[in-house]
Amino acid sequence: MNYLPYILKKEKYKKIKFKVSKTQHLLIKAKINGVKGNFILDTGASSSCVGFDSIELFQLKAKKSKTKASGAGANGMFTQIAVGNQLQLGNWKQLDFDLVIFDLSHVNEALIAHKAKPVHGIIGADILLKGKAIVDYFNFYLYLQ
Repeated sequence: MNYLPYILKKEKYKKIKFKVSKTQHLLIKAKINGVKGNFILDTGASSSCVGFDSIELFQLKAKKSKTKASGAGANGMFTQIAVGNQLQLGNWKQLDFDLVIFDLSHVNEALIAHKAKPVHGIIGADILLKGKAIVDYFNFYLYLQ
């Protein structure tokens, strides 16, 4: 029997379902500032981010950033930052949450090329660390405290 859900519930963890895409990415639904979106759950991404094309959708107040983004297949990309946002994954909430904003088109082009749906952004290690994340790959659940 799998006791993990019972133990984690007792420890006040919230259970959030994710899916695995055709490209083997972990896909998770999230709300930013009350607006639903589709995200990649990426334990290797240092910061959570959204694409420039989602600034209006999520009602972000974008500011200039000196940070350059690097990721799979792309380096030195111009970024912006949006501070003080609300994030919700399932029943887990984070009320003062900063987001990096950058050009996600290369990510979405790769997904579309493999007949997978595009995403609004990436949920990264910043959130996973804050929520003391446990990823149950076998049952497709993310647990956050």
